[in-house]
Amino acid sequence: MKEAKILVYDGSFNGYLTAIFTAFEQKLVIADIQKDSQSQSGLFSDVETVYTDVDKAKRVWNGIEKKSNTTIKNIYFAFLSENPGIELLLYRYIQKLFSKTEMLHLNFSDDHVIKVAQLAKSVGREKHRMEAFVRFQLTKDEIYFSNIEPDFDVLPLISKHFKSRYADQKWLIYDVKRKYGIYYDLHSVEMVTLNLNEVYTNKTIKSAAFTTGEYEYQDLWNNYFKSTNIASRVNMKLHIQHVPKRYWKYLSEKKAV
Repeated sequence: MKEAKILVYDGSFNGYLTAIFTAFEQKLVIADIQKDSQSQSGLFSDVETVYTDVDKAKRVWNGIEKKSNTTIKNIYFAFLSENPGIELLLYRYIQKLFSKTEMLHLNFSDDHVIKVAQLAKSVGREKHRMEAFVRFQLTKDEIYFSNIEPDFDVLPLISKHFKSRYADQKWLIYDVKRKYGIYYDLHSVEMVTLNLNEVYTNKTIKSAAFTTGEYEYQDLWNNYFKSTNIASRVNMKLHIQHVPKRYWKYLSEKKAV
């Protein structure tokens, strides 16, 4: 009987798909699949480091996509949820996918299918919220900048939306929770890391990083927001349902002292 293995990868989706390829190619018994930043040895498991191979990752991606476009989307979205144990959950899901002839993703009596679909839905909801709630501020370097702090790692999912919507502006959206961002230079979108000394929220205290005109614009927007708001018709419970409070500190219309 083969000894169970823990596969360790670099944390990227391509790295994860490479680990899946390795598991299938070598017919391994998998105890777990872990990011290298979080890896822990198992008492009765051998640990193997898997190095990212884009070609192998593509083969796994294409193999899943042939089964179903919905399935590959759900796998990617669920992976970005960063849910504890997501790697092993998705591995078991992919195992079932390739061992069955029926449409696994439609079998909602299967626990793996239900869990993956739920996580994918939650990530999709967060993606749409970030596309709606990002508020840019113009820096003195003429770059439109925004901090975000999403529940899930949705930056890879929202870059296409902002590249299309703000194609004529340089912008940078930075995830303060995961300490990386996406930067658009009028040509392409790249992932970047920054050494931020300050997290820029919606406070009325002004920062030297942004232009004077930016704060004048925010004041205009804030006054407009207040003038169109009819206090007697405010349904705060419904409002919070659509705009949860955890996003307020990054919304210019929710200015705080």
